[in-house]
Amino acid sequence: MMRVRLTPQYDYAWGISKLKVHLAAVALLFAGLFQPAAARAEGWPSNIRADYDITFNGFSVGNFVFQAEADRQVYTVSGNANLSLLLGALSWKSEVRTVGAVVKDAPKPAGYTFDIVSGSKSISTRMGFEDGMVSSINNFPEALHAAPVVPLKPSHLQGVVDPMSAMMLLAFGNNPCDRRLPIFDGRERFDLVFSRKGETRISEQQPSGQPGTGLVCKIRYVPIAGHKVDDGTRYMATTEDIEVVLRPIPSAKLYVPYQITVPLPVGSAKLTSKRVEITQVGRPRIALLY
Repeated sequence: MMRVRLTPQYDYAWGISKLKVHLAAVALLFAGLFQPAAARAEGWPSNIRADYDITFNGFSVGNFVFQAEADRQVYTVSGNANLSLLLGALSWKSEVRTVGAVVKDAPKPAGYTFDIVSGSKSISTRMGFEDGMVSSINNFPEALHAAPVVPLKPSHLQGVVDPMSAMMLLAFGNNPCDRRLPIFDGRERFDLVFSRKGETRISEQQPSGQPGTGLVCKIRYVPIAGHKVDDGTRYMATTEDIEVVLRPIPSAKLYVPYQITVPLPVGSAKLTSKRVEITQVGRPRIALLY
């Protein structure tokens, strides 16, 4: 196995970095939440595209575009987010992408990339997987936090998946809101713990023929290593208000995220679905318009 150099997460100024980290986490969380109800790639739709609005404290601050493609047992998942605050004074663009395969009813990522740009500054991560564990990590820039960081250990790189592959694990079993997902994003090792909260009705601009009841799941963020020991991390680890609304699409064997809510120390960020298009070989295209 390749030698992996473990590096802590990088941030800019404290106030900006907190907003950037949390909003980027929203985008990453969303990107993973498209998950097939059937475990094998040959059962997936050949293409999924979704457009989402991102709001902060009720104000529109950007958009997120999700794309997933499957060819036999190979999957590619990508997402692009654009965020702008204070009339454009602060802005971020991010891209995230994972390629991998489904082996023995489980996702097996091969490569993961994440890039975020804010003005002249940027963060990037390149991560490879081999034999079910992280085999390579390349983070730029490599800089230390001013605050203490929980050290990463080699054991934290075993038995994990990247954020884009993580939610595929929800495919197994009958209840996607009963899972604990082990995730490593190239800098931080954490778990996401899902539990069922209830159901909610979902309205459409035009009927799609799909069920109009969404499943509401609570999500608990459990930091393990690589994170700063500060108030922001403690807040995210103790809040009980992170949740996702999953809409079942039986004809495509999918759960589609309708809305994701992430509380922040200074408000709340949400991703809300605008449009979803699902293409399946030999079947009519499914369009969800909100």
